[in-house]
Amino acid sequence: MSLLAVTNLRKIYSNRSGSQTIQALANVTFTVEPGEYIAIMCESGSGKTTLLNMIAAIDRPTSGEVWLDGRLISTLKDKDIALFRRENLGFVFQDYQLLDTFSIQDNILMPLVLRGLTYGAMLEQLNAIAQKLDLADVLSRYPHEISGGQKQRTAIARALITHPKLILADEPTGALDSRATELLLAIFRRLNDDGQTVLMATHSVRVASHASRVLFIKDGSVYHQIYRGQNNNEQMYAKILHTLTIIASSGLHYE
Repeated sequence: MSLLAVTNLRKIYSNRSGSQTIQALANVTFTVEPGEYIAIMCESGSGKTTLLNMIAAIDRPTSGEVWLDGRLISTLKDKDIALFRRENLGFVFQDYQLLDTFSIQDNILMPLVLRGLTYGAMLEQLNAIAQKLDLADVLSRYPHEISGGQKQRTAIARALITHPKLILADEPTGALDSRATELLLAIFRRLNDDGQTVLMATHSVRVASHASRVLFIKDGSVYHQIYRGQNNNEQMYAKILHTLTIIASSGLHYE
């Protein structure tokens, strides 16, 4: 059974009077199998963040279905959604979304605090993940005292510490320099090699070339997809560029 199934997903936004509408997603359908590493690419403003928000039950679709681990997300009651997210999803964002007044340790531990774990149990998990992501030396510092790459690794640690079924990453390298980006991509690769399922939205061809599958969204629907197969990162890079060239020839543009 697929870990994630998105079926005929459609999202339309309208103004208060209903006189104007914007279709963010038209008919998105795809599945994610356990252990996959998938990148989503689409032209600017074509709804990739909207798509991730609906998978996370932050936003609700106009029509269509999102199934995660056998549960239809749209049937969740409002009071159950936050718990469902904490138990199933991990989030990594471009702007990190760290709490400035919390230490790095406390930022990472926040999801476990919400779960009500004992301090000893939380520290045991913290130490393991801090070593894995090379954060052990900065746990007592605050976000303004560390680099962008360390901030993003902190966000990843916070996402992973609950052992989520699915990591959702929205432009996770967008605020990083090239060196920090390469280090972060190596981390995602190791996590995926260890069995973590990752769904990442990105505009970067280099970032997408590290995925095992790339989905291209055009006119609100899945237009094409590329599987890694036996291709290396450079071959994936070339295949992605070729697809983007075809898309660009139809008048669509990627950042």
